[in-house]
Amino acid sequence: MKAVSLYAPYGWKAKIGLIVPSTNTVNEPEFWRMAPTGVGVFAARALLLGHATQESYVAMAQAVGAAAEQLATAEIDIVAYGCTSGSFMCPMSELVSDMQARTGKPALAAAGAVVAALRALGVRRVAVATPYVEFVNRREREFLEEYGFQVTSLQGLGLGETQEERRGIGRVPPEAIYRLARMVDRPEADAVFISCTNLASLGVIAALERDLGKPVITSNQACFWACLRRLGLGDAPQGYGRLLETCVAPVDDSAFEVSSALSAPR
Repeated sequence: MKAVSLYAPYGWKAKIGLIVPSTNTVNEPEFWRMAPTGVGVFAARALLLGHATQESYVAMAQAVGAAAEQLATAEIDIVAYGCTSGSFMCPMSELVSDMQARTGKPALAAAGAVVAALRALGVRRVAVATPYVEFVNRREREFLEEYGFQVTSLQGLGLGETQEERRGIGRVPPEAIYRLARMVDRPEADAVFISCTNLASLGVIAALERDLGKPVITSNQACFWACLRRLGLGDAPQGYGRLLETCVAPVDDSAFEVSSALSAPR
């Protein structure tokens, strides 16, 4: 056993630990689609119930710690909280510090990864498409502005008033996501950001970048990119946007500020 103690058939290069909301059915499959040979993805779930409220986000955040402890037993190399709204509706520094403490590994949150991705692409003005209800959209705009980005437009689908609507985010067709992204784009926007790890947006990134002539960032794409770069991996998965294909240099904590999950504005 000593001879193979460092081997893992589905993670011999790196094991990514992913914590998703219990209703999320898109994040894991999209991570696996992007995963280069030798990179494995291993998930745990944080229970998410009821309507979209501040209280539901807090309850889910409280479940993240236990999920991180589960992933630690799988010998993961990094842990990511795969919920964009969950990581800007609650204090990211607390979430990331807790995940790091419970796993002993680097940790990051989806919203922080998005900020790092926008910075890596030199974006200052961003158009935002979301599936969220209005109070979540307001907080997302505030969050991005706190980090120095100008939000040129923001449009949500208003999903999340009920548990069924929340699950329905994962059923939004990619074709509808494409049209929503085209709708929010503005000539002055440097990029379009499609928010939410439960939106199946991975397959429309390339078409949108070609048709809009600018980078397109999605929550899952940015979070996966952040995991690869934080691990010092230079893999450049093709077909999923400029971020993964061109921003390939390994970076340290200071570039992502993942030690605090980008909890303090620049």
